[in-house]
Amino acid sequence: MLTNSQTPTVPAQSSKSLPPTDAKARVSQFMKQLQEEITQALAELDGVGKFHEDSWERPEGGGGRSRVLRDGAIFEQGGVNFSEVWGSHLPPSILAQRPEGAGHGFYATGTSMVLHPRNPYVPTVHLNYRYFEAGPVWWFGGGLDLTPYYPFAEDVIHLHKTLKQACDQHHPEYYPVFKRWCDEYFYLKHRGETRGVGGLFFDYQDGQGTLYRGPDPNGPAAIHSNKVGEPAPRNWEDLFAFVQDCGRAFLPGYVPIVERRHGLEYGDRQRNFQLYRRGRYVEFNLVYDRGTIFGLQTNGRTESILMSLPPLVRWEYGYQPEPNSPEAELYETFLKPQDWLDWK
Repeated sequence: MLTNSQTPTVPAQSSKSLPPTDAKARVSQFMKQLQEEITQALAELDGVGKFHEDSWERPEGGGGRSRVLRDGAIFEQGGVNFSEVWGSHLPPSILAQRPEGAGHGFYATGTSMVLHPRNPYVPTVHLNYRYFEAGPVWWFGGGLDLTPYYPFAEDVIHLHKTLKQACDQHHPEYYPVFKRWCDEYFYLKHRGETRGVGGLFFDYQDGQGTLYRGPDPNGPAAIHSNKVGEPAPRNWEDLFAFVQDCGRAFLPGYVPIVERRHGLEYGDRQRNFQLYRRGRYVEFNLVYDRGTIFGLQTNGRTESILMSLPPLVRWEYGYQPEPNSPEAELYETFLKPQDWLDWK
């Protein structure tokens, strides 16, 4: 996993393609617009809950606006955050991977979201897209992943097809590499299981070199990326367009799943299992999540950084699902990386 102590560095090099002079303003505007589109659509979908906004400022530079919905008809809690921060030096979590940024000021902006539905048949979902500049280097990163508790294969396939369509508009190898990278990143090493059914994850995309820039040179993502080799150089505009399409793939990828599942009846067994599995979400976000680490290391707003945590959760010592149960199927099938586009 990506922890500060074991993440290898990306080869030190300046990006050959420089961003336009208005890059920061354009990405910032898009990230705020994405937050606006998502919160408006989710409030309409929920029908009861409303997003409440907190604007905040960071003493060292920048700030953001956090929008949180609580006690809705569908969403027990959900947050969609926009942030835009800058400073004189990069935090350790970034310098460990991009040492060539040392001594330079940095700029970072992004939109992040986590939704915790009330009904156990509606999956939790996470989205984050971000942009960094630090002296001679710049890059885009982010992704989207789905964490169901009682999964339906058709829902998982729908999400992955939607994400692949967004990727394929820009490069045929984006989805195959970034899907595998997502399976690798959202993995709880201490549990030996993925957090959910994956989606997309990418980082350090500056249009140069191989697509995979992660820590495992022998994993499926690296192997596929190495087979592809180095794609033709892509410039800042290419990658910005890609990130915009990925961000806007969220609503068509997720909303139909919610509409199909939020009316299903459930009981105490399903609710208790949902709360137990939410514990895995807490474990990942506090132990491995790079956004959490970056936010805390840069003195971000703690309430906004930790809004990804569910409002209710439970742990149970030594839990084992009953054989041949829906809970067992989650562990045996859905918490293992699958080719969802050709799933039987």
